[in-house]
Amino acid sequence: MLLDSASLWYRAYYGMPDTMISPEGIPVNAVRGYIDMIARLVQAYKPNRLVACLDGDWRPSWRVDIFPEYKANRIEEDGDEEEEPETLTPQIPILLDLLDLFGIPVVGVDDYEADDVMATYAHIEKGPIRIVTGDRDLFQVVDDKKDVKVVYLAKGLSQHDLVDIKYVADKYSIPGDRYDLFAMFRGDPSDGLPGVKGIGEKGAAIIANSFATVEEALEGAKNAHENLAPALAKKIIAGADYLKMAPTLVRVARDAPLPKVDLTLPKAPADLSSIYQFKERYALGASVDRLISALGW
Repeated sequence: MLLDSASLWYRAYYGMPDTMISPEGIPVNAVRGYIDMIARLVQAYKPNRLVACLDGDWRPSWRVDIFPEYKANRIEEDGDEEEEPETLTPQIPILLDLLDLFGIPVVGVDDYEADDVMATYAHIEKGPIRIVTGDRDLFQVVDDKKDVKVVYLAKGLSQHDLVDIKYVADKYSIPGDRYDLFAMFRGDPSDGLPGVKGIGEKGAAIIANSFATVEEALEGAKNAHENLAPALAKKIIAGADYLKMAPTLVRVARDAPLPKVDLTLPKAPADLSSIYQFKERYALGASVDRLISALGW
């Protein structure tokens, strides 16, 4: 099970009361919510491997170099990254320390996003694999043969969708293994990716149903392919420069240089006292107990 950690802790932060604070006055709502989520996910899916994935860089240089606007919508006017909520920031080191106490590996790779880390694990590890995220980007790695699915949290953990090839096909009316191609043409405002000007979800679906690659779509547009209305073909041709870089921008990397880490679900330590001390120090209450129980300790 691969956890998109930032996606989870933001969801936990906004989903749990901000009245949860430690005796030292530090907010712990994101910590407790994140740990509760892991406990519920482990109980529901019973993984034998677990890793919390982080951004090594949320704007990798190799994406920004070819498209400077990549995620530029998340940069403040003074050039700094959009600030995360000030009461979330101090919770992240606490959360990472707690994951370390539990023996849950945390992996981020310099100059790669968490999506790239998760996609690389999904590529090199044996299935079944479940990717837990609130973002759609990882829909492109679902693989029924290998049993790679996305635990999609857009509606919350209680009502999450389990995304497979059929889910993608049904939701977007495209071949389920062409989500990346569809996204290249449609764009994604949340990542500052414009897509091809004038092509929305409907046009992108026509393209994804008719072609398997950007090159095929461009060739089809130039040769007046029967599935492309002249206006749509014209937009594809006009977007040729963007489409040259779109595969690198939109496709998740599957070759991030991952460290060698034991992903096996952690076994109970001989002594839980350090975890219980941490629990008391930060008033993490039953959240820690639920994770201990879910891990079978």
